[in-house]
Amino acid sequence: MTSQQQQQQPVSLNPQVGAHQAAMLQQPQQLSQQDFDPVHRFKMLIPQLKESLQNVMNIASQNFAHNTAIDNGVKSNDATVQRFDKSFEEFYALCDQVELCLRLAHECLSQSIDSAKHSPNLVPTATKPDTVQTESLSYSQYLSMIKSQISCAKDIHNALLECSKKITGKSQQQGIL
Repeated sequence: MTSQQQQQQPVSLNPQVGAHQAAMLQQPQQLSQQDFDPVHRFKMLIPQLKESLQNVMNIASQNFAHNTAIDNGVKSNDATVQRFDKSFEEFYALCDQVELCLRLAHECLSQSIDSAKHSPNLVPTATKPDTVQTESLSYSQYLSMIKSQISCAKDIHNALLECSKKITGKSQQQGIL
């Protein structure tokens, strides 16, 4: 290759890299929203998981074939084979990510159900006036509901503190006796 051809080669790759970077910069908000959606992340991990499993199976079959050839005396142990443990670790890492996504999705669903259970009526927002429903709460009703929930939480907190003081008081008295 001449020096002129070598200089032209990187130039032909730069527009592709630049276009890719520009595409990544145009979608940062969309990507960040998708990163937080465990269901979307799960869907994105499944093809990677399939590819990783296929890789594990291919490496395992190559290793079996290589070991069989060595056992039969056809080949010596000089040939290099891919490491099975690394591909297996990659597969397990993806499995762990899938598990975390599913657990997070389950937790989000549980919180959504609890939220709907304990605060079933929505409060209309100024940014979405078209979503006003007949069963929605006014802001003052919403505030009173929140105040009652805070009051209930404080009562529970005080009851737990009182109970813990009684327990520690009884354990100290038993230690003295």
